[in-house]
Amino acid sequence: MTLLPRALMWTRTDTAGAEHVVFDDRRGLTAHGVQLAVDPVPYTCRYELYTDESWATAQFTATTEGAGWLRTVRMERAAGRWRVTTAEQGQLDAHQPGIEDPDRLEGVLDIDLGGSPLTNTLPLKRSGMEDIRVVTAWVLPPSLAVVRAEQTYTVLSKERVRYASDGFETDIELDEHGYVRDYPGLAKRVG
Repeated sequence: MTLLPRALMWTRTDTAGAEHVVFDDRRGLTAHGVQLAVDPVPYTCRYELYTDESWATAQFTATTEGAGWLRTVRMERAAGRWRVTTAEQGQLDAHQPGIEDPDRLEGVLDIDLGGSPLTNTLPLKRSGMEDIRVVTAWVLPPSLAVVRAEQTYTVLSKERVRYASDGFETDIELDEHGYVRDYPGLAKRVG
C-alpha cells in the first residue's frame, strides 16, 4: 500500500461522529478515509477516492458497516460512463445501495459522499476556485444509495464559498489549499 503524505480530520457538528482522511493531491486526488457517525444508525464508512489530474472522479469505493450489516458500492467512470456495483450482507432498513440506472449519472464528474467535507473540494479544484454549477453522484451513508444532485458553488472570497443544493444553502470556510475548514451544520476541522 502506498503511503499518502497528507491528512485532515473533521468532527461532525450535525451528529456525534468524525472523519479522518489521508491523501495525496499532487496530481489530482488519491484519498483513503474513514467516517464514524451515530445517525441515523451507528456506522463506520471506509472509502477510497481517486480522481484524474483535472480532479474529476475516476473511481470511488465505500463500505459502510454497522451492527449485523455491511454494504459496499464501487463506482468507476470511464469514457464518460459510470459503472456501479454493489454488495450487501445482513439487514439495514434503508434504501438499497447504488443506483438503479447508472445512465442517470451521464455527464457527472464528481462524487459527493454525504457527511464528508472532503468531497466539496473536487469541483472547486477543477474550476480553479471559480463559481461552478455541477451535477454530482451523491452517495448517502449508511445506505450507500447513489442519487443525482445539482450543486452550486459561489466563490465569496479566497477562503469562503457559498454552497447551495435543493433549497439548502450555507457558506463554507476553506483553508489556503481549498479544503473545508468549517462547514456550518455538518463538520469542523480539528488539529
